[in-house]
Amino acid sequence: MDGESGRSRLPNTSHRLQRQTSKLRRSPNVHGFAQSRTLLRHQIHPRLCGPSHPEITDTIVANISGASDAPAKGNHNDKISTFDPKPEYLKFLYTLIDVERIRSAKLKVKYDALYSTSRGYLDEVLVHCGCDLESFHTYRDVLFGGGMPEPKGEQLVELVEAVKKDSADLGLATDGDADRFGIVDELGNVLTPNTVLLLLARHLVKNKGLTGAIVRTVATTHLLDNMAAKYGLTIYETAVGFKYIGEKMRETAVLIGGEESGGLSILGHIPEKDGILADMLVAEAIAYEGKPLSQLVEEAIKEADGPLYNKRLDLHLEEAHKAAVLASFTKNPPTEIAGIGVKEIGRKDGIKLYLEDGGWVLLRPSGTEPLMRVYMETNSLEKETKVAEYMEKVIAQLEPA
Repeated sequence: MDGESGRSRLPNTSHRLQRQTSKLRRSPNVHGFAQSRTLLRHQIHPRLCGPSHPEITDTIVANISGASDAPAKGNHNDKISTFDPKPEYLKFLYTLIDVERIRSAKLKVKYDALYSTSRGYLDEVLVHCGCDLESFHTYRDVLFGGGMPEPKGEQLVELVEAVKKDSADLGLATDGDADRFGIVDELGNVLTPNTVLLLLARHLVKNKGLTGAIVRTVATTHLLDNMAAKYGLTIYETAVGFKYIGEKMRETAVLIGGEESGGLSILGHIPEKDGILADMLVAEAIAYEGKPLSQLVEEAIKEADGPLYNKRLDLHLEEAHKAAVLASFTKNPPTEIAGIGVKEIGRKDGIKLYLEDGGWVLLRPSGTEPLMRVYMETNSLEKETKVAEYMEKVIAQLEPA
Protein backbone atom coordinates (compact mmCIF):
# COMPACT_ATOMS: atom_id res chain seq x y z
CA MET A 1 0.00 0.00 0.00
CA ASP A 2 1.33 3.43 -0.92
CA GLY A 3 1.27 5.33 2.36
CA GLU A 4 1.02 8.74 0.72
CA SER A 5 -1.64 8.18 -1.93
CA GLY A 6 -3.53 5.28 -0.40
CA ARG A 7 -3.27 3.32 -3.63
CA SER A 8 -2.20 -0.28 -3.98
CA ARG A 9 1.07 -0.64 -5.84
CA LEU A 10 1.55 -3.33 -8.48
CA PRO A 11 5.07 -4.75 -8.37
CA ASN A 12 7.05 -5.07 -11.59
CA THR A 13 6.19 -8.71 -12.13
CA SER A 14 6.54 -9.16 -15.89
CA HIS A 15 10.20 -10.23 -16.03
CA ARG A 16 9.84 -12.48 -12.99
CA LEU A 17 6.77 -14.16 -14.46
CA GLN A 18 8.58 -14.82 -17.71
CA ARG A 19 11.37 -16.62 -15.87
CA GLN A 20 9.02 -18.60 -13.64
CA THR A 21 6.59 -19.67 -16.34
CA SER A 22 9.40 -20.54 -18.77
CA LYS A 23 10.75 -22.88 -16.11
CA LEU A 24 7.23 -24.25 -15.57
CA ARG A 25 6.80 -24.88 -19.29
CA ARG A 26 9.99 -26.97 -19.42
CA SER A 27 9.06 -28.97 -16.34
CA PRO A 28 7.22 -32.31 -16.60
CA ASN A 29 5.11 -31.29 -13.60
CA VAL A 30 2.58 -29.45 -15.71
CA HIS A 31 0.13 -32.26 -16.44
CA GLY A 32 -3.19 -30.78 -17.47
CA PHE A 33 -1.86 -27.22 -17.27
CA ALA A 34 -2.08 -26.61 -21.00
CA GLN A 35 -5.78 -27.44 -21.13
CA SER A 36 -6.40 -25.14 -18.19
CA ARG A 37 -4.49 -22.12 -19.46
CA THR A 38 -7.62 -20.19 -20.39
CA LEU A 39 -8.71 -20.42 -16.74
CA LEU A 40 -5.64 -18.41 -15.78
CA ARG A 41 -7.41 -15.24 -16.80
CA HIS A 42 -9.71 -15.74 -13.83
CA GLN A 43 -7.79 -17.86 -11.33
CA ILE A 44 -4.22 -16.60 -10.97
CA HIS A 45 -3.74 -13.66 -8.66
CA PRO A 46 -0.65 -11.48 -8.27
CA ARG A 47 1.00 -10.77 -4.94
CA LEU A 48 -1.47 -8.00 -4.13
CA CYS A 49 -4.39 -10.48 -4.09
CA GLY A 50 -6.27 -8.77 -6.90
CA PRO A 51 -7.47 -10.40 -10.10
CA SER A 52 -4.78 -10.72 -12.73
CA HIS A 53 -4.62 -8.10 -15.44
CA PRO A 54 -3.80 -8.96 -19.08
CA GLU A 55 -0.05 -8.27 -18.76
CA ILE A 56 0.27 -11.10 -16.25
CA THR A 57 -2.12 -13.63 -17.79
CA ASP A 58 -0.84 -13.08 -21.33
CA THR A 59 2.75 -13.65 -20.15
CA ILE A 60 1.79 -16.90 -18.44
CA VAL A 61 -0.25 -18.17 -21.39
CA ALA A 62 2.57 -17.38 -23.83
CA ASN A 63 5.09 -19.28 -21.73
CA ILE A 64 3.03 -22.44 -21.26
CA SER A 65 1.72 -22.69 -24.80
CA GLY A 66 4.19 -25.51 -25.48
CA ALA A 67 3.65 -27.35 -22.21
CA SER A 68 3.53 -31.12 -22.27
CA ASP A 69 0.44 -33.03 -21.16
CA ALA A 70 2.52 -36.05 -20.22
CA PRO A 71 2.04 -37.35 -16.67
CA ALA A 72 4.52 -36.07 -14.14
CA LYS A 73 7.47 -38.32 -13.34
CA GLY A 74 9.78 -38.74 -10.40
CA ASN A 75 9.45 -38.78 -6.64
CA HIS A 76 7.76 -35.92 -4.85
CA ASN A 77 8.63 -35.45 -1.22
CA ASP A 78 7.36 -31.93 -0.78
CA LYS A 79 5.22 -31.43 2.27
CA ILE A 80 1.76 -29.93 2.08
CA SER A 81 1.29 -27.13 4.56
CA THR A 82 -1.93 -25.54 5.72
CA PHE A 83 -2.77 -22.19 7.22
CA ASP A 84 -5.82 -20.50 8.66
CA PRO A 85 -6.45 -17.11 7.02
CA LYS A 86 -9.34 -16.27 9.34
CA PRO A 87 -7.54 -14.55 12.24
CA GLU A 88 -5.55 -12.20 10.02
CA TYR A 89 -8.49 -11.52 7.73
CA LEU A 90 -10.79 -10.58 10.63
CA LYS A 91 -8.07 -8.49 12.24
CA PHE A 92 -7.68 -6.55 9.00
CA LEU A 93 -11.45 -6.28 8.44
CA TYR A 94 -11.89 -4.63 11.84
CA THR A 95 -9.52 -1.87 10.73
CA LEU A 96 -11.86 -1.01 7.83
CA ILE A 97 -15.15 -0.81 9.77
CA ASP A 98 -16.16 1.08 12.90
CA VAL A 99 -16.84 -1.81 15.27
CA GLU A 100 -17.83 0.36 18.23
CA ARG A 101 -20.24 2.43 16.13
CA ILE A 102 -21.97 -0.73 14.94
CA ARG A 103 -22.09 -2.11 18.48
CA SER A 104 -23.78 1.03 19.74
CA ALA A 105 -26.53 0.68 17.10
CA LYS A 106 -27.59 -2.75 18.44
CA LEU A 107 -28.76 -3.85 15.01
CA LYS A 108 -31.09 -6.78 14.48
CA VAL A 109 -29.69 -8.71 11.53
CA LYS A 110 -30.73 -11.78 9.54
CA TYR A 111 -27.96 -13.58 7.69
CA ASP A 112 -28.35 -16.24 4.98
CA ALA A 113 -24.97 -17.83 4.31
CA LEU A 114 -26.39 -19.73 1.32
CA TYR A 115 -23.92 -22.48 2.35
CA SER A 116 -21.12 -20.17 1.23
CA THR A 117 -17.58 -19.59 2.41
CA SER A 118 -18.77 -16.55 4.37
CA ARG A 119 -20.18 -18.89 7.02
CA GLY A 120 -18.02 -18.76 10.10
CA TYR A 121 -16.79 -15.34 9.01
CA LEU A 122 -19.66 -12.92 8.49
CA ASP A 123 -21.73 -14.39 11.32
CA GLU A 124 -18.74 -14.14 13.66
CA VAL A 125 -18.14 -10.52 12.62
CA LEU A 126 -21.79 -9.62 13.22
CA VAL A 127 -21.72 -11.15 16.70
CA HIS A 128 -18.41 -9.40 17.43
CA CYS A 129 -20.10 -6.14 16.44
CA GLY A 130 -22.92 -6.70 18.93
CA CYS A 131 -25.69 -7.51 16.47
CA ASP A 132 -28.80 -9.48 17.41
CA LEU A 133 -28.25 -12.21 14.83
CA GLU A 134 -30.22 -15.04 13.30
CA SER A 135 -28.42 -17.14 10.68
CA PHE A 136 -29.51 -19.62 8.03
CA HIS A 137 -27.72 -22.28 5.97
CA THR A 138 -24.42 -21.93 7.82
CA TYR A 139 -23.17 -25.42 7.07
CA ARG A 140 -21.33 -27.01 4.17
CA ASP A 141 -23.48 -28.29 1.33
CA VAL A 142 -21.72 -28.83 -1.98
CA LEU A 143 -25.10 -28.75 -3.75
CA PHE A 144 -26.04 -25.43 -2.14
CA GLY A 145 -29.41 -26.76 -1.06
CA GLY A 146 -30.28 -27.57 -4.66
CA GLY A 147 -30.22 -23.91 -5.67
CA MET A 148 -27.68 -21.43 -6.95
CA PRO A 149 -25.46 -19.61 -4.44
CA GLU A 150 -26.46 -16.27 -5.92
CA PRO A 151 -27.47 -13.47 -3.51
CA LYS A 152 -30.40 -12.42 -5.70
CA GLY A 153 -34.13 -12.20 -5.16
CA GLU A 154 -35.09 -15.75 -6.13
CA GLN A 155 -32.49 -17.19 -3.72
CA LEU A 156 -33.25 -14.80 -0.86
CA VAL A 157 -36.95 -15.54 -0.29
CA GLU A 158 -36.31 -17.06 3.14
CA LEU A 159 -34.12 -14.13 4.14
CA VAL A 160 -36.70 -11.58 3.02
CA GLU A 161 -39.44 -13.31 4.98
CA ALA A 162 -37.27 -13.48 8.10
CA VAL A 163 -36.47 -9.77 7.90
CA LYS A 164 -40.11 -8.79 7.55
CA LYS A 165 -41.44 -11.25 10.12
CA ASP A 166 -39.04 -10.18 12.86
CA SER A 167 -38.79 -6.47 11.94
CA ALA A 168 -35.03 -6.76 11.44
CA ASP A 169 -32.89 -3.78 10.47
CA LEU A 170 -31.43 -5.59 7.49
CA GLY A 171 -30.70 -8.95 5.88
CA LEU A 172 -27.28 -9.98 4.58
CA ALA A 173 -25.98 -12.68 2.25
CA THR A 174 -23.05 -13.48 -0.01
CA ASP A 175 -22.49 -15.63 -3.06
CA GLY A 176 -20.72 -19.00 -2.90
CA ASP A 177 -17.17 -17.73 -2.56
CA ALA A 178 -18.22 -14.63 -0.60
CA ASP A 179 -16.85 -12.03 -3.01
CA ARG A 180 -20.29 -10.67 -3.94
CA PHE A 181 -22.93 -9.28 -1.61
CA GLY A 182 -26.67 -9.48 -1.08
CA ILE A 183 -28.56 -6.84 0.93
CA VAL A 184 -32.20 -6.75 2.09
CA ASP A 185 -33.61 -3.59 3.68
CA GLU A 186 -35.99 -3.51 6.65
CA LEU A 187 -39.01 -3.54 4.32
CA GLY A 188 -37.88 -6.74 2.61
CA ASN A 189 -36.59 -5.10 -0.57
CA VAL A 190 -33.56 -6.79 -2.14
CA LEU A 191 -31.24 -3.93 -3.06
CA THR A 192 -29.54 -3.94 -6.43
CA PRO A 193 -25.73 -3.77 -6.52
CA ASN A 194 -26.03 -0.39 -8.25
CA THR A 195 -28.02 0.91 -5.28
CA VAL A 196 -25.55 -0.48 -2.73
CA LEU A 197 -22.60 1.07 -4.56
CA LEU A 198 -24.31 4.45 -4.53
CA LEU A 199 -25.25 4.13 -0.86
CA LEU A 200 -21.72 3.20 0.19
CA ALA A 201 -20.00 5.84 -1.95
CA ARG A 202 -22.08 8.46 -0.13
CA HIS A 203 -21.45 6.84 3.27
CA LEU A 204 -17.67 6.74 2.85
CA VAL A 205 -17.52 10.44 1.97
CA LYS A 206 -20.29 11.86 4.12
CA ASN A 207 -19.91 9.81 7.30
CA LYS A 208 -16.30 8.64 7.29
CA GLY A 209 -14.70 11.67 5.66
CA LEU A 210 -12.80 9.63 3.07
CA THR A 211 -11.96 10.74 -0.44
CA GLY A 212 -10.66 9.26 -3.67
CA ALA A 213 -11.88 8.30 -7.10
CA ILE A 214 -15.00 6.28 -7.87
CA VAL A 215 -14.48 3.47 -10.37
CA ARG A 216 -17.27 1.64 -12.16
CA THR A 217 -17.58 -0.61 -15.20
CA VAL A 218 -19.33 0.37 -18.44
CA ALA A 219 -22.40 -1.63 -17.31
CA THR A 220 -22.77 0.09 -13.93
CA THR A 221 -25.08 2.98 -13.04
CA HIS A 222 -24.18 6.58 -13.91
CA LEU A 223 -25.73 7.69 -10.64
CA LEU A 224 -22.20 7.13 -9.37
CA ASP A 225 -21.05 9.82 -11.81
CA ASN A 226 -23.60 12.20 -10.36
CA MET A 227 -22.54 11.39 -6.80
CA ALA A 228 -18.88 11.91 -7.74
CA ALA A 229 -19.73 15.31 -9.20
CA LYS A 230 -21.59 16.30 -6.01
CA TYR A 231 -18.51 15.65 -3.90
CA GLY A 232 -15.86 16.75 -6.40
CA LEU A 233 -14.51 13.24 -6.97
CA THR A 234 -12.99 11.78 -10.13
CA ILE A 235 -14.99 9.07 -11.90
CA TYR A 236 -13.37 6.32 -13.96
CA GLU A 237 -15.14 3.93 -16.34
CA THR A 238 -13.57 0.53 -17.07
CA ALA A 239 -14.33 -2.55 -19.10
CA VAL A 240 -16.49 -5.21 -17.45
CA GLY A 241 -14.54 -7.36 -14.99
CA PHE A 242 -13.21 -6.55 -11.56
CA LYS A 243 -9.63 -7.02 -12.74
CA TYR A 244 -9.94 -3.69 -14.54
CA ILE A 245 -11.25 -2.00 -11.40
CA GLY A 246 -8.43 -3.61 -9.43
CA GLU A 247 -5.91 -2.32 -11.95
CA LYS A 248 -7.16 1.24 -11.43
CA MET A 249 -6.98 0.74 -7.66
CA ARG A 250 -3.28 -0.05 -8.05
CA GLU A 251 -2.73 3.12 -10.05
CA THR A 252 -4.51 5.71 -7.92
CA ALA A 253 -6.39 6.26 -4.66
CA VAL A 254 -9.88 4.80 -5.16
CA LEU A 255 -12.63 5.54 -2.66
CA ILE A 256 -14.83 2.74 -3.98
CA GLY A 257 -14.81 0.58 -7.06
CA GLY A 258 -17.60 -1.74 -8.10
CA GLU A 259 -19.69 -3.38 -10.76
CA GLU A 260 -23.38 -4.04 -11.33
CA SER A 261 -22.88 -7.78 -10.86
CA GLY A 262 -22.35 -7.29 -7.13
CA GLY A 263 -18.66 -6.85 -6.37
CA LEU A 264 -16.89 -3.94 -4.67
CA SER A 265 -13.76 -2.88 -2.84
CA ILE A 266 -12.82 0.32 -1.05
CA LEU A 267 -9.88 2.54 -0.15
CA GLY A 268 -7.41 0.67 2.04
CA HIS A 269 -8.56 -2.80 1.02
CA ILE A 270 -6.92 -5.14 -1.49
CA PRO A 271 -7.89 -4.56 -5.14
CA GLU A 272 -10.38 -7.42 -5.09
CA LYS A 273 -14.08 -7.65 -4.35
CA ASP A 274 -15.19 -8.70 -0.86
CA GLY A 275 -18.82 -9.50 -0.05
CA ILE A 276 -18.23 -9.70 3.70
CA LEU A 277 -16.76 -6.21 3.77
CA ALA A 278 -19.58 -4.87 1.60
CA ASP A 279 -22.22 -6.32 3.93
CA MET A 280 -20.57 -4.84 7.00
CA LEU A 281 -20.22 -1.42 5.39
CA VAL A 282 -24.00 -1.34 4.88
CA ALA A 283 -24.50 -2.19 8.55
CA GLU A 284 -22.00 0.55 9.40
CA ALA A 285 -23.91 3.09 7.30
CA ILE A 286 -27.10 2.36 9.25
CA ALA A 287 -25.19 2.69 12.52
CA TYR A 288 -23.74 6.07 11.53
CA GLU A 289 -27.02 7.56 10.33
CA GLY A 290 -29.44 6.01 12.81
CA LYS A 291 -32.01 5.76 10.04
CA PRO A 292 -33.76 2.82 8.35
CA LEU A 293 -31.85 1.41 5.38
CA SER A 294 -34.72 2.19 3.00
CA GLN A 295 -34.50 5.86 3.99
CA LEU A 296 -30.73 5.94 3.42
CA VAL A 297 -31.27 4.49 -0.04
CA GLU A 298 -33.91 7.09 -0.84
CA GLU A 299 -31.63 9.92 0.33
CA ALA A 300 -28.65 8.64 -1.67
CA ILE A 301 -30.69 8.33 -4.87
CA LYS A 302 -32.13 11.82 -4.40
CA GLU A 303 -28.69 13.32 -3.77
CA ALA A 304 -27.44 11.74 -7.00
CA ASP A 305 -30.35 13.28 -8.97
CA GLY A 306 -32.08 9.94 -9.35
CA PRO A 307 -33.84 7.72 -9.72
CA LEU A 308 -32.53 6.06 -12.84
CA TYR A 309 -33.83 2.71 -14.05
CA ASN A 310 -31.67 -0.20 -15.12
CA LYS A 311 -32.54 -3.25 -17.17
CA ARG A 312 -30.61 -6.07 -18.81
CA LEU A 313 -31.79 -8.16 -21.74
CA ASP A 314 -30.19 -11.56 -22.29
CA LEU A 315 -30.94 -12.28 -25.94
CA HIS A 316 -30.18 -15.80 -27.15
CA LEU A 317 -28.47 -15.38 -30.52
CA GLU A 318 -26.40 -17.72 -32.65
CA GLU A 319 -22.82 -16.70 -33.32
CA ALA A 320 -23.59 -15.47 -36.85
CA HIS A 321 -26.41 -13.32 -35.50
CA LYS A 322 -24.20 -11.86 -32.76
CA ALA A 323 -21.54 -11.05 -35.33
CA ALA A 324 -24.10 -9.35 -37.59
CA VAL A 325 -25.40 -7.21 -34.73
CA LEU A 326 -21.90 -6.09 -33.72
CA ALA A 327 -20.94 -5.36 -37.32
CA SER A 328 -24.06 -3.27 -37.89
CA PHE A 329 -23.72 -1.23 -34.69
CA THR A 330 -19.99 -0.75 -35.32
CA LYS A 331 -20.14 0.31 -38.96
CA ASN A 332 -23.50 2.07 -38.92
CA PRO A 333 -24.30 3.06 -35.34
CA PRO A 334 -27.78 4.48 -34.81
CA THR A 335 -28.23 8.21 -34.40
CA GLU A 336 -31.17 7.68 -32.08
CA ILE A 337 -32.67 4.97 -29.88
CA ALA A 338 -36.46 4.96 -29.46
CA GLY A 339 -36.55 8.62 -30.43
CA ILE A 340 -33.71 9.63 -28.09
CA GLY A 341 -30.63 11.05 -29.78
CA VAL A 342 -27.25 9.33 -29.49
CA LYS A 343 -24.56 11.86 -28.53
CA GLU A 344 -21.53 9.60 -28.15
CA ILE A 345 -20.41 6.04 -28.87
CA GLY A 346 -18.03 4.15 -26.61
CA ARG A 347 -16.10 1.01 -27.54
CA LYS A 348 -14.26 0.32 -24.29
CA ASP A 349 -16.07 -3.00 -23.91
CA GLY A 350 -18.77 -3.87 -26.43
CA ILE A 351 -20.64 -0.91 -27.90
CA LYS A 352 -22.05 1.74 -25.57
CA LEU A 353 -24.47 4.35 -26.84
CA TYR A 354 -24.59 7.47 -24.66
CA LEU A 355 -27.96 9.15 -25.08
CA GLU A 356 -28.71 12.87 -25.10
CA ASP A 357 -31.05 12.63 -22.10
CA GLY A 358 -28.33 11.10 -19.92
CA GLY A 359 -29.35 7.48 -20.47
CA TRP A 360 -27.25 4.81 -22.16
CA VAL A 361 -27.42 1.44 -23.88
CA LEU A 362 -24.62 -1.14 -23.90
CA LEU A 363 -24.36 -4.11 -26.26
CA ARG A 364 -21.95 -6.73 -25.02
CA PRO A 365 -21.77 -10.26 -26.45
CA SER A 366 -21.06 -13.16 -24.14
CA GLY A 367 -17.75 -14.84 -24.86
CA THR A 368 -18.92 -18.20 -23.50
CA GLU A 369 -22.62 -18.43 -24.33
CA PRO A 370 -24.85 -17.75 -27.36
CA LEU A 371 -26.02 -14.53 -25.74
CA MET A 372 -26.08 -10.85 -26.57
CA ARG A 373 -26.43 -8.85 -23.37
CA VAL A 374 -28.09 -5.46 -23.70
CA TYR A 375 -27.76 -3.19 -20.67
CA MET A 376 -29.64 0.08 -20.40
CA GLU A 377 -30.23 2.94 -18.01
CA THR A 378 -33.04 5.47 -18.43
CA ASN A 379 -34.63 8.25 -16.39
CA SER A 380 -38.15 6.79 -16.54
CA LEU A 381 -39.81 3.40 -16.65
CA GLU A 382 -41.67 4.44 -19.78
CA LYS A 383 -38.40 5.11 -21.59
CA GLU A 384 -36.98 1.84 -20.28
CA THR A 385 -39.84 -0.07 -21.89
CA LYS A 386 -39.50 1.81 -25.17
CA VAL A 387 -35.73 1.41 -25.35
CA ALA A 388 -35.95 -2.31 -24.55
CA GLU A 389 -38.60 -2.90 -27.21
CA TYR A 390 -36.63 -0.87 -29.76
CA MET A 391 -33.40 -2.78 -29.13
CA GLU A 392 -35.10 -6.17 -29.30
CA LYS A 393 -36.78 -5.25 -32.58
CA VAL A 394 -33.63 -3.86 -34.22
CA ILE A 395 -31.53 -6.84 -33.15
CA ALA A 396 -34.14 -9.32 -34.40
CA GLN A 397 -34.11 -7.63 -37.81
CA LEU A 398 -30.35 -8.17 -38.08
CA GLU A 399 -30.61 -11.96 -37.99
CA PRO A 400 -28.86 -13.41 -41.08
CA ALA A 401 -31.16 -15.05 -43.63
